[in-house]
Amino acid sequence: MKDGQYRKHLGKEGEIEAVEYLLKKGYMIFERNYRAERGEIDIVVGDGETLVFVEVKTKRRNGFGGPEGWVDVKKQNQIGKVAMRYLQDRDLNDVDCRFDVVVVSYDHGKKKIKHIKNAFWLEAHD
Repeated sequence: MKDGQYRKHLGKEGEIEAVEYLLKKGYMIFERNYRAERGEIDIVVGDGETLVFVEVKTKRRNGFGGPEGWVDVKKQNQIGKVAMRYLQDRDLNDVDCRFDVVVVSYDHGKKKIKHIKNAFWLEAHD
């Protein structure tokens, strides 16, 4: 398997693990892989009255830096634009939202899931 194909496969595997984890934690899955504005939100879930946009990061082995650090300001802004489109498309107004990151890592055959609630905030724009 070529490197690009491997990363795509690993990412999909991580998303499946994240969905299973979120379901076990009582979240309601609304959508997977929502695409708009040249971007994607991996998972959209409900946590009580809060709409949560979830970015999934997957890592196969220990290396430099944690995957949660891969959600830089540029990526945060891109996720924010896609989230705004999601809200517009569904005519959702005055809804509490947050941005989470779920990190799925595999090291020596052991799976570890780390859920970072309120991983980042975006400034409101007029």
